[in-house]
Amino acid sequence: MVASFLKCGYVAEIGSAGQPGPVSKAAQTHLKCEETQVPVRILVVDDYQVARKTIRSLLNWHSMHVCGEAENGKQAIEKVRELHPDLVLLDINMPVMNGVQAAYEIRKIAPSTKIIFFTIHDSPEAIAAGRTIGADAFVPKAAAGTDLIPTVQRLLKTT
Repeated sequence: MVASFLKCGYVAEIGSAGQPGPVSKAAQTHLKCEETQVPVRILVVDDYQVARKTIRSLLNWHSMHVCGEAENGKQAIEKVRELHPDLVLLDINMPVMNGVQAAYEIRKIAPSTKIIFFTIHDSPEAIAAGRTIGADAFVPKAAAGTDLIPTVQRLLKTT
């Protein structure tokens, strides 16, 4: 039994022994069509550069494309207009414009963009504020290692 896999533009065939094998012409032809899929675009918004870099690294490790970053809500809105992301990871407590206000504006200009509040503020009030403006999910930063990737995959229906 041989299974073919495509991930990030790399094609490999895994044989029954679990070892990589040569890619057959049939597999190359069949999988070439799948290679043309546009990657999911994610915007990371957090006022701390270290947090943005850490999130970017985690997403990249899981073959997810970060199309841009912003350090406050106002920049997030500008980046959404410019980059048209599929998903915005949005901190709540930021200078200039907070995440709740930014999410409200993002919903108006890009209603199909998914929004995940990704914050240290996991109080019932913060969660309620997110639900009120229509956030699609809420992931506490403390749970990034276990909850962020599955949440992104669920919202974007990727594996």
